[in-house]
Amino acid sequence: MRRKTLDTLLSATGLLLALVLLVAGGLLTWASTFAQGQVHDQLAAQKITMPSGKALEDPQIKPYLEKYAGQEMTTGDQAKAFADHYILVHMNKSSQGRTYEEVSGEFMKKSKDPAADKTEVAQLGELRQSLFMGNALRSMLLTAYAFGTIGLIAKIASIVAYVGGALLLLLGLLGLRHAKLAGDAVV
Repeated sequence: MRRKTLDTLLSATGLLLALVLLVAGGLLTWASTFAQGQVHDQLAAQKITMPSGKALEDPQIKPYLEKYAGQEMTTGDQAKAFADHYILVHMNKSSQGRTYEEVSGEFMKKSKDPAADKTEVAQLGELRQSLFMGNALRSMLLTAYAFGTIGLIAKIASIVAYVGGALLLLLGLLGLRHAKLAGDAVV
């Protein structure tokens, strides 16, 4: 095989890979923009203001939420901090660390017992409902965090694809230039 032919084939392959990476970079940029935009828009629509003031006095809350104090929740990171270090802390305090499943089981058992204290059953029912709503809200917020993270990963991957595509484009063009200079040498 002649050197010129080999250089041309390798350069063309590099240029094709550069095109693939540049297209992938564009798609990843679109995915990143879409995911992060959706997270922002959906969270902003809820008009959740991050806790501030006395709400941050709890040592289980303050280190995680202090940097967001008083801000409108619009990012996945804020959503995760709120879900894991505000809602969950309050859920655990109100239930003495019991889960929704544990409280619900206790409620179901006591609500079937005719000798059970009706006030206690009612309180367990309210706690059960509160834990259910807290878990539902945490789930939604943590889903926003997950999509925000996916958007960030897509953004990083798009940058890597653009850099790789640009590098292969440059190398492919240099290879074509070298092929013109190589002449008829046999490899």
